Amino acid sequence: MAFAVALGCAVVVSSAAIVLEPRQAAHLEAARAARMAAMLETLPGMAEVLAETGADSLSTYLVDLASGRIVPGADAENYDMAAVAADPETMVEIPPALDVAGLRQRAPFAPVHILERNGDVELVVLPVTGTGYQSRISALLALQSDLTTVAALTITGQGETAGLGARIEDPAWQALWPGHEVFNDNGEIVIAVVRGQASGPYEVDGISGATRTGNGVTNMLRYWLGEHGFGPFLQRLHTEGL
Repeated sequence: MAFAVALGCAVVVSSAAIVLEPRQAAHLEAARAARMAAMLETLPGMAEVLAETGADSLSTYLVDLASGRIVPGADAENYDMAAVAADPETMVEIPPALDVAGLRQRAPFAPVHILERNGDVELVVLPVTGTGYQSRISALLALQSDLTTVAALTITGQGETAGLGARIEDPAWQALWPGHEVFNDNGEIVIAVVRGQASGPYEVDGISGATRTGNGVTNMLRYWLGEHGFGPFLQRLHTEGL
């Protein structure tokens, strides 16, 4: 009898998970879209840019991270980076020397969101992820048209310590990012979350008691802006345009 009850419960739970999976995915996508919309609303002048172009959203492209080229005709909207990165058949191993974000592996492609006006790039939004103190951190990094100045950083997922590292999701902390620069004049990635107060255009105030979370954000950005992340794409975009 106990075995029959256990078997019945297992069937019910498995069936419920299968039935609810599409709905859960839809909720996650809706939450992602809402965060994207909220980020756009905070960008100075972005509402005017959207109104002028007649666009109500960013165009999304799928990028081959190795070459930095856009993949023609790819379904970028539905490309699941996390699932592809977790699949041994499709994932790309990250060389240990380059794996400052602690990911070990990544997807070969990544979606990028771009807003154009009159043929010129106004905004580039990059999905980034990395290892924090006790969780995986996910974010959207928006760069201005010079591809070095931060327009916005919005945290889309994290499980850091409540009241400490979890404060990276606070609007007040995220509001510190616009205007900071990720590259110096030599093209080196120098953006960093520092311990205490920032002292220059490449530094963002750290959160008291959350140094390791701040380091995780720094390393996340340095990986994805580097040669094994979006670096080749940003270089091509700078020299060749879309």
